[in-house]
Amino acid sequence: MAGGGGKYRHLGRKSSHRQALLRNLVTSLFENESITTTWHKAKEAQRLADKLITLGKKNSEASRRRALEIFYKPHSIIPKLFGPLRERYADRPGGYTRVLRIEPKQKYEYYSAPKGDKNAVPERKPHDQAPSAILELVDGPKDMRFAMTARTVARQREFLGNGLNELTELNVRKVTRFRKGGLEALEEAVRNLKIGKDEGVKEALTDSEAKAAEEEASQSVEEEAKRSEEQAARLTKRLEALKR
Repeated sequence: MAGGGGKYRHLGRKSSHRQALLRNLVTSLFENESITTTWHKAKEAQRLADKLITLGKKNSEASRRRALEIFYKPHSIIPKLFGPLRERYADRPGGYTRVLRIEPKQKYEYYSAPKGDKNAVPERKPHDQAPSAILELVDGPKDMRFAMTARTVARQREFLGNGLNELTELNVRKVTRFRKGGLEALEEAVRNLKIGKDEGVKEALTDSEAKAAEEEASQSVEEEAKRSEEQAARLTKRLEALKR
């Protein structure tokens, strides 16, 4: 369409390159459950990932053939899509993936040298600092919002007792609504955070106790050295008195 905006992001690539890029991103997403990429690539890959999960929920021969055409590692991901993921999202009507903005993952500056010149001195150039994002499958083991909500609940229970503010209660309902055993999983995550904190306190106490023991040992050594010096001085005085 001349003069009109596209219905999707072209990502600065021709059609075949763009499709290969998105196929690679969704393959990594379903393999690892969470990937980090640029914001625009994540938003485009999110559309394809949601469609693939919809195919998995249909669980038909046609949907299997369609998914087989997209993944680069179909023999390892197809059983996962039509097995655990289909069961995980059976009751969820949509929103199977989440995009979270993060700091740009690339370095602020990098060094480069002109091609073909081996003796060229590398130049320092600024990076493009493209906006980055995390694309993840919700209700999975790497669900970042679930982990952040559990940490917030643990912190507010520590300072406010058992009460939670309105925003935290809303987030708790969001992350546990369609997750199987959501509230139990959240409570377990909160307990694990408390256990880890207690272990950290214990380690800090043991470190302080070890430092105190070292200080006591050093003080006792210094005291013994002073006593031996005083005894030696008294003996020398007695010997001098006898000689006289």
